[in-house]
Amino acid sequence: MEQRLLEILSAIQPPDAAAMDAARQRQDALAKPPHSLGALEDISVKLAGVTGRVVNAVDRRRLLVFAADNGVVDEGVSSCPRSVTLRQTENLARGLTGAAVLARHFGSELRVIDVGVAAQVRAPGVVDRKIAFGTHNFTKGPAMTRDEALSALQIGFDEARQARADGVQILGVGEMGIGNTTTASAVLSALLKRPARETVSRGAGLTDVAFERKIAVIDDALSRLKPDASAPVDVLCKVGGFDLAAMCGAFLGAAASRLPAVIDGFISAVAALCAYRLNPLCAGCLFPSHASMERGYRLAMEAMGLEPILSLNMRLGEGSGCPIAFEIIAAAERVIAEMGTFDEAGIDDGYLSDIRGNPRHMGEA
Repeated sequence: MEQRLLEILSAIQPPDAAAMDAARQRQDALAKPPHSLGALEDISVKLAGVTGRVVNAVDRRRLLVFAADNGVVDEGVSSCPRSVTLRQTENLARGLTGAAVLARHFGSELRVIDVGVAAQVRAPGVVDRKIAFGTHNFTKGPAMTRDEALSALQIGFDEARQARADGVQILGVGEMGIGNTTTASAVLSALLKRPARETVSRGAGLTDVAFERKIAVIDDALSRLKPDASAPVDVLCKVGGFDLAAMCGAFLGAAASRLPAVIDGFISAVAALCAYRLNPLCAGCLFPSHASMERGYRLAMEAMGLEPILSLNMRLGEGSGCPIAFEIIAAAERVIAEMGTFDEAGIDDGYLSDIRGNPRHMGEA
């Protein structure tokens, strides 16, 4: 599995610069003031860099949700009982959760993968790739072995590769697991070498006492376990979760397959940061969906040089931001594919020659 990780990392290539240049030229030729469609134009150019094509379709969409429990829940860091992971994993497959409703509404496929729920999941539609019945409590020692972490990464690789083989055109990556804001904050603190107070939020609504406990648990674990900030797999082993590791693998697999991948919220962003730290070229295929309300989210985005598409005050998780972002990305693609050029519209664009390339002069028509 170590060799497989190296193969995946070496398969990730830079964005296609020629396709991006061609997409920019196409945007300049469309009958509109320069960059008047803002982020929609940027999205279409970035997508061209992923696929190597100016015009793309994102009609077939898949949301991956990796479900797992986290041993650190034993420390009282979550307001929800561990049993909620099992119930919501089943409810995802039954179409009853927020992410499931949004995926169905927008016509996205939903694939729920059990990588470490601490119970037998018997719901039809949940894919069984269980590594173990949850991770270890990282206050007592490492959350998982290296082999377990590599297995989780492999599951994520496999899911991204299968999505590409199935003809999926864009992938979303989400999670389900009580306690995973704690593991995500711990991983983020380790990678960025920041104290937990700068990365931790209240998650699903902690009391003041539990919030302080959450911070103390993370700082103490990082002090004792000493995860190597330069080695994301070591960080995942010591304070991560099976869901985080599988999500990281999915982002790596998407980048290696030149498949655009949408980040959900905080936990998804930390998994993406792990992938980015393993190979920074991953950033070329990553599309953040929404600005999570969790404190550490902005730190993860800044570390990758990314900006979210939406700001909706969301913090549900489950991949819930991905189906919404799919629609925005699809809109960006329809514009570059179908909007008329100045020539087609019968407009002489010579009046724009003085303002092209000068963002201060760009505005509405």
